[in-house]
Amino acid sequence: MTVWLLGDQLHPESHVLDDAERVLLIEATAFADRRPYHPQKLGLVFAAMRHARDALREAGYTVEYRRAETFGDGLDSHFAAHSGDDLRVMRPPSHGAADRLRELVTERGGSLSIVDDDRFLCSPAAFDEWAGEGEGLRHEPFYRWMRRRADVLMDGDDPVGGEWNYDESNRKTPPEGWSPPPVPAYPPDALTRETLDWVDDRFDTWGEIEGFAWPVTRADALEALDHFITHRLPAFGPYQDAMVGDEHALAHSLLSSSLNLGLLGPQEVIDAAVDAWERDAAPIESVEGFVRQVLGWREFMRHAYRRTMPDLVETDLLDRSRDLPPLYYDGETEMRCLDAAVSHVYERGYAHHIERLMVLSNFALVFGADPHELTEWFHFGFVDAFHWVTAPNVLGMGTFATDAFTSKPYASSGSYVDRMSDHCADCAYDVDATTGENACPFNALYWDFLDRNEERLRGTGRMGLMYSHVDRKSDAEWAAIRDRVATVRRRARDGRL
Repeated sequence: MTVWLLGDQLHPESHVLDDAERVLLIEATAFADRRPYHPQKLGLVFAAMRHARDALREAGYTVEYRRAETFGDGLDSHFAAHSGDDLRVMRPPSHGAADRLRELVTERGGSLSIVDDDRFLCSPAAFDEWAGEGEGLRHEPFYRWMRRRADVLMDGDDPVGGEWNYDESNRKTPPEGWSPPPVPAYPPDALTRETLDWVDDRFDTWGEIEGFAWPVTRADALEALDHFITHRLPAFGPYQDAMVGDEHALAHSLLSSSLNLGLLGPQEVIDAAVDAWERDAAPIESVEGFVRQVLGWREFMRHAYRRTMPDLVETDLLDRSRDLPPLYYDGETEMRCLDAAVSHVYERGYAHHIERLMVLSNFALVFGADPHELTEWFHFGFVDAFHWVTAPNVLGMGTFATDAFTSKPYASSGSYVDRMSDHCADCAYDVDATTGENACPFNALYWDFLDRNEERLRGTGRMGLMYSHVDRKSDAEWAAIRDRVATVRRRARDGRL
């Protein structure tokens, strides 16, 4: 029996490794030629695989590490050495991947058994039993069900502290003079540097490779978790929705890449956060906010993706087709919020969740860009992006291409950015103006978005207030808004926004 360990399943205590006679890892490169991936993403994946190989060998496993263009090529080499081998793999979460892997193996005369994915806490069977066959999956009831099911932050059947969430306490902007907690960094060792140099030479990429500082080993990931719990978790809650100047991390955990590669498990991450609250080392607002992301949203996205594919990536409720503006690729814009967010992705392969939702996705949403192109951009640009997490986040919450698990578009004018950041004070555009040469582009685009999509959106339960404002605008105001939108779209397409 050979365990085929995929590159995002690197936890050394995964149950897929139980009783393994040998371990197979295939470092396939063809996927990285299909898109201009961020070099730090490619470096992270390949370096993590190579370090996992060495760690497994040190732990006593027989490991075969095959470098090939495709999985099929790697399997050809494997079966040439082990004819008719029986393989075991942990079920990958990407749509159709398990069937494709089984087909590759059986075509070569082997067999493939597929075991449950232990990188998540809610199995497909458990989720489907909770959700039933009805339409309209929603995160909040699922999150509460998971809290009760896992007995996390519970006092009997009630949440500790009496509240299920502390959103109202977690929407603060930092006071003047506040400095974020230190950001951990894991400079490349010799193996990682060798891998980064190979990535830089081998692939056509988008983004900076210098400054790579992501955890690529289990030991580094555990240290990153401890660093977050000790230094960053206390401030995470209040400022998790804030955006500050050139700060790319603030108090965010920076653990998503380690979780999505399997270097960390969700339970150990949750336990560490809850332990901090029990020791009075972090407030309930911060701990609950973090638990919500891992126990709630991450698990929910996995199953929302599973249940809505492939329709999720083939449709768009709002029928958009405009190209994503060049600024997403070259970062050239005088909009300070977009300039900062795109720069963070280009320089590090990362931007935190409010930049993702309320700047990068929000602008594409109100601009009318093709949500599937935006999904591709997120997929190749972020170090923590995998199809199962990127597609539902961008197409559901980010751009409202589906209402299967979201109830409204997260569209906003510039007022949200102004409220939650310090970007607008130093921006070339006036956040208080909707029309005119220097008006914040978000503002006119926002009203135009509501107008263009009125038939689809007016009847939704959470959009009534917005459409009451739409109804109060005069014909002259709408004419000025449309003129400003035409100018913004033209300048964005020309790379002069």
